[in-house]
Amino acid sequence: MHKQRCSWVPLHKPHYVQYHDEEWGVPVYNDRKLFEFLILEGAQAGLSWETILGKRESYNTAFHEFDPTMCAAMTDIALEELIHYSGIVRNRLKIFSVRKNAIAYLKIQREFGTFSEYIWEFVSGKPITNKWSHGAQVPASTPLSDKISKDLKKRGMSFVGSTIIYAFMQAMGLVNDHTVDCFRYQQCL
Repeated sequence: MHKQRCSWVPLHKPHYVQYHDEEWGVPVYNDRKLFEFLILEGAQAGLSWETILGKRESYNTAFHEFDPTMCAAMTDIALEELIHYSGIVRNRLKIFSVRKNAIAYLKIQREFGTFSEYIWEFVSGKPITNKWSHGAQVPASTPLSDKISKDLKKRGMSFVGSTIIYAFMQAMGLVNDHTVDCFRYQQCL
């Protein structure tokens, strides 16, 4: 039986279908997974999500399984070497932002106990549930993603613009943007 999915899912790409069906929009409270997606969403800026999905395992290897402590300790030499690693997006600013963001991330953890506590406070601890009937209604950013972006930048992060943060919110389940006809909509409530 055919399952109805969000219109942005290319059904002929199994890894994309799997990402939509198993991860996208599921509330995440695990700090390492939250850090992973901050990095991946930042890397995606200006590119397709498909590109990043295809490089996800290489990012995992390059950035110490997204351990923010290890990423914060990466040397300039180690980061420069990654510019030649074809497994990731070889953009110097994006690569160096991983260390910068990890340092800020660790400060947020120290201040709030966990990054999860910090980020989920923006939605009062529970996902925002939208009721979009078609994908064209889904915004690229919102006043809330503007607010989170501004706060993260103030705390020293980069590649955390409002559009990137809204995509992060969708992926991590802070907002349920599955369309109401998608089989995942009810499951992510």
